[in-house]
Amino acid sequence: MVTLLGPSGCGKTTTLRMIAGLETPSGDHRRGGQRRRRRRVGDAPEERGVGLVFQEFALFPHLTVAENVAFGLADPDSEDAAARVADLLEAVGLADYGDRSPGDLSGGQRQRVALARSLAPEPDVLLLDEPFSNLDVSLRVRMREEVKRILDEAGVTAVSVTHDQEEALSISDRVAVVNDGRVEQVGDPGEVFEHPTSRFVASFLGQASFLPARVGETGIETAVGSYDRDLLKGLGDGYTGSNVDVLVRPDDLRATPVGEGDADGEVIRRQYTGPSFVYHVKLHDGTVLRCLHNHTEEFEVGEAVAVTLVADHALAWYPAQ
Repeated sequence: MVTLLGPSGCGKTTTLRMIAGLETPSGDHRRGGQRRRRRRVGDAPEERGVGLVFQEFALFPHLTVAENVAFGLADPDSEDAAARVADLLEAVGLADYGDRSPGDLSGGQRQRVALARSLAPEPDVLLLDEPFSNLDVSLRVRMREEVKRILDEAGVTAVSVTHDQEEALSISDRVAVVNDGRVEQVGDPGEVFEHPTSRFVASFLGQASFLPARVGETGIETAVGSYDRDLLKGLGDGYTGSNVDVLVRPDDLRATPVGEGDADGEVIRRQYTGPSFVYHVKLHDGTVLRCLHNHTEEFEVGEAVAVTLVADHALAWYPAQ
């Protein structure tokens, strides 16, 4: 499962529609080693071996659940089609819902019907256009895990589109971060999140802060202390004497209340997330850092704090802007 992740308007859905043959690209793309073009003979959308799950599910209200699932089959009234529909409804947990109307189903159930319908013709590739956006938060989390399980069991290659980074990171085998029509980075979700190759990717994924640092012979100097050069991933000797910006996430930093004379800055905002607080700390040089703390550690806005870099892994960095 590959997920195209990026802000609204960056080209994710357009890319998906070009793969499906619903949009005409200026060039072409390859699937299964073969070049695909919109106007090519025999390469019409319905002949591409592609299934598409729409954002709105797009079920037919006048058909039953079973009839919806059978819709894309060559002979939907055959015994083979009935067996295929029964197998798919069993796979998506709706074995007893074949005679129901889509209007009688919950949002999560309708999504599973849409998924079963797309899988029925056994497509080479399944395309999912923000399939969870119309669901409430708790159902969204459950359904994305359920959809991932179904796709894994079906053994189908899938391409998904979303602007929800948690969704993309949690269910994808690979993530492609898209910005203004270009793929900025593609790879394993953990690698893309922990080692973003551009400032855009770093800023788009998670809560990112950039800590200015001066690279010395053996270490780096920052407004919150000195640290070993090995802390920065892939820092070569050629950067000695340079200024860089170090990517730090909230869990890489800790704030400690101190007296004014020992403070690196002050708390300017606290963001309550339930299990934790994210404290926004403004340093004396104007840099704002985010520090993650347990919900039992409460600091006041305006409180003087010292900040410590506690990361136990190599950090990404970028030339100073």
